[in-house]
Amino acid sequence: MTRRPRLAAALAASILTAAGTAAGTAAAQPPLAVTGYVLASTPADVVERDAPALAALGVASVPISADGRDVRAPGELTRQLRRAHRHGLRAELLVSNYSDRLGGFDSRAARRLLRHEDRVRRVARQLADVVRRQGWDGITVDLESLSRADGRGLVRLVRELQARMPAERTVSVDLQPSPTVEGYRERGFRVGAIGRAADVVVVMAYDRHGPIWTGPGPIGPLRWQRSVVEAVLTEVPAAKVDLGVAGYGYTWPRRGEGRSLTVQRARRLVREDGARAVWKPTAGEWRARLSDGTVLWWSDTRSFRLREELAEELGVHGIALWRLGSAGPLA
Repeated sequence: MTRRPRLAAALAASILTAAGTAAGTAAAQPPLAVTGYVLASTPADVVERDAPALAALGVASVPISADGRDVRAPGELTRQLRRAHRHGLRAELLVSNYSDRLGGFDSRAARRLLRHEDRVRRVARQLADVVRRQGWDGITVDLESLSRADGRGLVRLVRELQARMPAERTVSVDLQPSPTVEGYRERGFRVGAIGRAADVVVVMAYDRHGPIWTGPGPIGPLRWQRSVVEAVLTEVPAAKVDLGVAGYGYTWPRRGEGRSLTVQRARRLVREDGARAVWKPTAGEWRARLSDGTVLWWSDTRSFRLREELAEELGVHGIALWRLGSAGPLA
């Protein structure tokens, strides 16, 4: 007579304990923080469309000067700052060594900055002043085409920014991908030191293939993405790491140079040519071959969902998408 109530009580206690454990696990794993990058020219309706899926808007970009001594105040970017805040999003200003004149990243400008302590302090002071004066929520440091000798200066720049900005402002650092920690170091990224100095480390897990540097292939295949993030996770806590993903495509023509293209443009080219797009599940991307032999690869919203699953599996902080307007809709 008494065993059944006791058994029921024991079962109820067990269920409550399991529910509490599950709730604690859910609380320990916050939802992914998604950052979507935009240009000054990205239309307001694109930001409005994707805002419900975002935590932050990354705004590209303010360039460092060719001599590495200065950054230009980003007046034309503040429109995107205001849009971010209107939608309740954090706004992060991206500082870069991309050169419109060169059509690529200026490794000499980065070297002239990072190998001189006085210039690092000067640029950090200028950026911190912009953040305070214009109301940015953080800085993303996107210095690419670096070499091993630039690594110390990059860490110093992050530390200087942290010391000069208000405590609630964040510093993120973009890393060009490598499947090994030593590979990151060769590219100028001292992963462990950057992880200790920065608030967020963004692994740019894309451009595995591209029309200038390789033959046709997926832009950010899933297995490769896992490997380049896992290398970083040996040195940086997962709670500080973002998986950077592509929202665009590339072409590989038989003759001439390929180019990047939006998801919408990739689909239009396939449709107008009468070709067929094929989903590649291992890569998590689309592939097509046009009648003139041009090969296309691109990532779309379906690709993005798979990267969300990968990020959740790896337990990282979030996802950083390059870029809104080029990618498919998120919300």
